[in-house]
Amino acid sequence: MKNLIRPALVLLALMTLVTGFAYPILVTAIGQTFMADQANGSLVIRDGKPIGSSLIGQSFASPKYFWSRPSATSPMPNNASASSGSNLGPTNPALKDAVASRIEALQKADTANKQAIPIDLVTTSASGLDPEISEAAARYQVGRVATARGLAAAQVSALVDTHREGVLLGFIGEPRVNVLRLNLALDALTASGKS
Repeated sequence: MKNLIRPALVLLALMTLVTGFAYPILVTAIGQTFMADQANGSLVIRDGKPIGSSLIGQSFASPKYFWSRPSATSPMPNNASASSGSNLGPTNPALKDAVASRIEALQKADTANKQAIPIDLVTTSASGLDPEISEAAARYQVGRVATARGLAAAQVSALVDTHREGVLLGFIGEPRVNVLRLNLALDALTASGKS
């Protein structure tokens, strides 16, 4: 029995050292060295205070802001501690009702807009935390945001252009726009009196 306990205790101590201390320290050092922004949550700072993360979506309800992709997290939208999708299948009536109500809200917020509504403005993602919307979803909202802020649509459209991110590795996904960063740029544009 003694011959079995000693090696087991030595292995336990060794594995505790490797997986409990050495590995976390190594991974933290690599993260802080090569990707410190992401390792620290990609926080967006305004006036010296964190106001969000560029990696986690936030809800915007005012017509003067670009709206994010809907979130299915509970008990509130974009709850990072409850990341999940709705798990509603395409034949589920609850999904149809949710999409219909989102379409109605978008049309009510901008009655003059007759464009086709991009799918990412009416459906949730698997994580429920998307920080970005498609370029098409951003362009769909330009008129509403410009009207609400008293800006020319061309100014708001140009802001979308400057915040547009290309496809990953040149071929994966589609062009997208980070909603929080775009809305902060809108606030800065309005505050600077460039309207």
